[in-house]
Amino acid sequence: MARVGAAIVLLAVIAAVIGPWVMPYDPAAQQLALRLDGPSPAHWFGLDELGRDIFARVLAGARISLLVGLVVVGVSSTIGVALGSIAGYFGGRVDEAISRLIDILLAFPGLLLAIALVAVLGPSLTNVVLALSLIGWVGYARLVRGQVLRARELEFVQAARALGATTPRVLVRHVIPSTLPAVTVQATLGMGAAILAEAALSFLGLGVQPPTPSWGTMLSYGRGHLLDAPHLTIFPGIAIALLVLGFNFLGDGLRDRLDPATQGGRT
Repeated sequence: MARVGAAIVLLAVIAAVIGPWVMPYDPAAQQLALRLDGPSPAHWFGLDELGRDIFARVLAGARISLLVGLVVVGVSSTIGVALGSIAGYFGGRVDEAISRLIDILLAFPGLLLAIALVAVLGPSLTNVVLALSLIGWVGYARLVRGQVLRARELEFVQAARALGATTPRVLVRHVIPSTLPAVTVQATLGMGAAILAEAALSFLGLGVQPPTPSWGTMLSYGRGHLLDAPHLTIFPGIAIALLVLGFNFLGDGLRDRLDPATQGGRT
């Protein structure tokens, strides 16, 4: 399943990078005379309510989804690793303050917090990324804190301290690298979650604004034509499901490969 997930993700990346360049149709080009036409040899996924090629828009929307996922995961993991490492390594009041902040944020549904933040900041791609990053670091911080609590008592960390290594050096060279396998798995799964959250916000009108193609926006426009033109929602929905499933499969495979406990059980 990990190979299946990796193949799906790789195919999506290739389609997002080269797809819009090789497509014969502009995602924004309108053919009003053919609006709502179903799939055909000329238009594989059919046309939407404005006569735009859905296949071209799905490929263009893949760029948005992957871009949001990469930026959100990059920012969230950086903040989460930094705060989680500080909390786990120093403990005491620092750990207490960061842990209480994490508990407060975890008490609220993440998507509702994102909706509230985007509603305050205004609907745009930049604000979606900012909102998802501000709530996404919590999971990484909690994970890294637990890893650091275990790693700081290991012998090689104690030896580095005894040899006079400074605290930043111990954290950067010894403690944080020991958390990277778990963070990598979390980041892979977080890509799927970020893509799904962006689609949900765009579906509600709080994300990417027209005419920029977005899978969530395409679903929102297509819900009014579920009976007479279901292809408007079927193909963007399949794209979201496949890409999120691919990242989940890949994350599960990485977890099985990088988790020492799992490897020991197989052995």
